[in-house]
Amino acid sequence: MARIIITTLTASLFFFSLLSHQTMSQPQRNELMDTFCNPSNNFTQTSSYETNRDTVLSTLRESSSLGTFSNVTIGLSPDTVYGMFLCRGDINTTSCSDCVQTATIKIATNCTLNKRAVIYYEHCMVRYSNVSFFSELEVRPGIVLFTVRSAPNSNQFNQTLSDKFNQLILNITSSSLIPYFLKDQERVIQPEGSYELESMVQCSPDLDSSNCTVCLRFAFSSVSTCCGSPSFAQVFTPKCLLRYQTSVLPSPPPSPSTLPPLSPSSPPPLSMPPPPPLNT
Repeated sequence: MARIIITTLTASLFFFSLLSHQTMSQPQRNELMDTFCNPSNNFTQTSSYETNRDTVLSTLRESSSLGTFSNVTIGLSPDTVYGMFLCRGDINTTSCSDCVQTATIKIATNCTLNKRAVIYYEHCMVRYSNVSFFSELEVRPGIVLFTVRSAPNSNQFNQTLSDKFNQLILNITSSSLIPYFLKDQERVIQPEGSYELESMVQCSPDLDSSNCTVCLRFAFSSVSTCCGSPSFAQVFTPKCLLRYQTSVLPSPPPSPSTLPPLSPSSPPPLSMPPPPPLNT
């Protein structure tokens, strides 16, 4: 498995751009993807900000059993702390809660005295900041996780994937359903071979539909331009995520060869009984 970190070289964001590769099997469990801290903006130990930060993280832990998203604000300026978590919409409540429980502890350990931080697991993300980010469109820092194995029918795959995500993004942002989450499974039938394509898109519920579209299109462009045609990829940004995976369908067994029909044999000639003897 390889991963790409999406950041820029500006002081307002967390890390400079890095590229790292890890070889592993396709993820089957919740694993830490990365942590982003802001080392240029720190608080002092035992300060009011630290108390408020710890309260934010504990509040997120408590609310993680109630849904896939929550945000919270604790404290008065200049020590106000804003926090949020977002779980993938395709995992159950227990998995979401387990992920947030782990992430809120890990982010405080990895970013001990940092006023802003984001942590990504495969099942969830958790963040806190001294600046309000609610309802704001943010696409960095983000991360792309992808397999080194190529997708089936790679010559046509990128177009197939583009068509699929264009449809999903249009459907998720034109729906009145909030939180924004849509998952799809399709059997792709092509002359080169058939495969299952599972795909999903999701936005943080505090975004409006227009910014949700922008975020998801950025996420898709990140994976479509960085990684070739991987058979699995997941993009996580602070306000949206996108994921897909493929599985090749077994080829149908060849039909048993049929023997040509036997030509019917001619029936043997009927033997006539000898005529009875003539009486003389």
